[in-house]
Amino acid sequence: MRYDVIIRNGTCVFPWGEAQADIGVKDKRIASFSVTASDEAEQEIDATGLHVLPGLIDAHVHLRDPGRPEVETIETGTKAAALGGITSVFDMPNTNPAVTSIDMLDWKRQHIEKNAHIDVAMYIGATRENTPLLAKMEAEPGVCAVKVFAGSSTGNLMIEDDEGIEAVLRSGHRRVAFHSEDEYRLQERRPHFHVGQPHRMHAEWRDEECAFRGTKRIVALGHKVNRPVHILHVSTQEELLYLKEHRDIATVELLANHLTQQGPESYERLGGLSVMNPPIRNDERHYLESWAALRDGRVDVVSSDHAPHPLGEKQKPWLECPSGLTGVQTIVPVMLDHVNAGRLSLSRLADVMAAGPARVYGVPNKGRLAVGFDADFTLVDMKKQREITNDWIASPAGWTPFNGTTVTGWPVATIVRGHIVMKDDEICEEKVGQTVTFQP
Repeated sequence: MRYDVIIRNGTCVFPWGEAQADIGVKDKRIASFSVTASDEAEQEIDATGLHVLPGLIDAHVHLRDPGRPEVETIETGTKAAALGGITSVFDMPNTNPAVTSIDMLDWKRQHIEKNAHIDVAMYIGATRENTPLLAKMEAEPGVCAVKVFAGSSTGNLMIEDDEGIEAVLRSGHRRVAFHSEDEYRLQERRPHFHVGQPHRMHAEWRDEECAFRGTKRIVALGHKVNRPVHILHVSTQEELLYLKEHRDIATVELLANHLTQQGPESYERLGGLSVMNPPIRNDERHYLESWAALRDGRVDVVSSDHAPHPLGEKQKPWLECPSGLTGVQTIVPVMLDHVNAGRLSLSRLADVMAAGPARVYGVPNKGRLAVGFDADFTLVDMKKQREITNDWIASPAGWTPFNGTTVTGWPVATIVRGHIVMKDDEICEEKVGQTVTFQP
């Protein structure tokens, strides 16, 4: 038998466990897990000593394209993702202009086909003006979900009231993704804080109650309309305990940062490079509950919320520095280090970064190692120890909050539909990305 690509001698992470298998790829899909010694291919990879994961997905990134090429673009962001072992990214709509129309979806699809190193999906941003059109737009090729900002965001990308959110939920049928902080509480508390206070005050302003109120309201509306909702970047114990009682309507995303960093230490050490929304919490109970939820199955997706800003802007005093951190290039090494520390298994990592995103968003051909699925693979060396440094970061922003962090476990190859995009820190085949296919 002749294949396009053969991966030999790797330990494959299947849904049912780990097993050594030789993988054959033909016509961009997985064709066999029982390749023989006599079978040949145009390209062969010796994966001895490596684990072969289903292609990992970062389902929450902000690639800033169009709008801020000095910070990030689809080209640079997907290159960073490939270097970090990610095979697909789902890109948020709060660009300039925002992705809130068919015209912008068309532009972005064409831009992805020309510039992306890996596969890309698009969120459509919900506004009051486009709410009646969301049912049509969510069915557009390459759209992963409608995204609702229920807390402060950019331009007109905010729908904070129950009536507006309910209208969105009544337009369409696919799962809707929410930034669920409560805008009313944010504005009510804003006068109590001022420029120049310590960065840890970010978690005091955007407090636990702000997040919990938002999540409770959205879940209640989901039940009322009978529309599934996805709560992004859950950050509090209160939310996680509440959401386990509403699994029939709500799925859950955690961020690598909330699983890795804790305040006030991170604020004291990193200043503005620790400021994000929802914030890194100052109380350890939220961190501990996040790990408990990840281990017991309450979490569906782990993402990065990659949201780069210029380093100079992040170094401004609190309330003047923008919220958002880089992360698409570092999420895999950081999470592999957690695996090596015994906090979760490699199978669970594959679940929340491959199978989970595919299940939540409705991707029929990605997310696990199975014959007929896209030939997306993340190859990792679980024994490789390395320091994460700013000079490794491909984003024009040029920084990471994990600069100087030594991790054990590293991505050594990124394969997208049979294309070997990254191998040993080098981009091997450029701009093979296309839009991700979703169930209607």
